[in-house]
Amino acid sequence: MKLFDSELKVMEVLWEEGPVPARRVVEVLSQRVGWNKNTTYTVIKKCVDKGAVRREEPEFVCHPLVERTATQRDETNALIDRLFGGSSELFFSSFLRERGVGEEDAKKLAEMIREKGGEQK
Repeated sequence: MKLFDSELKVMEVLWEEGPVPARRVVEVLSQRVGWNKNTTYTVIKKCVDKGAVRREEPEFVCHPLVERTATQRDETNALIDRLFGGSSELFFSSFLRERGVGEEDAKKLAEMIREKGGEQK
């Protein structure tokens, strides 16, 4: 499921706080990004229409229906497909060239690569 940046902002609140009334989502996004109530409710409705959020009365409680890790995986795969022709190697080399990694992160990455044993999807 493709979620747009605005929808991801709503999902971030729900992933952080769990099921909450929509008014709480309004409060958080008003502080974080300056959205008003109408904007927030519109984006929540889009998330409901996509099946990413379930709305429950009373109090218009919003429940996340997609997990953060699944969304991260889907977004990462879409990025790699779109910008790197599906090549994880090109993605990773670009990442290292642009951002680099510290020694501790490099050790963790090497361990993850060893554990995966070169598995590919």
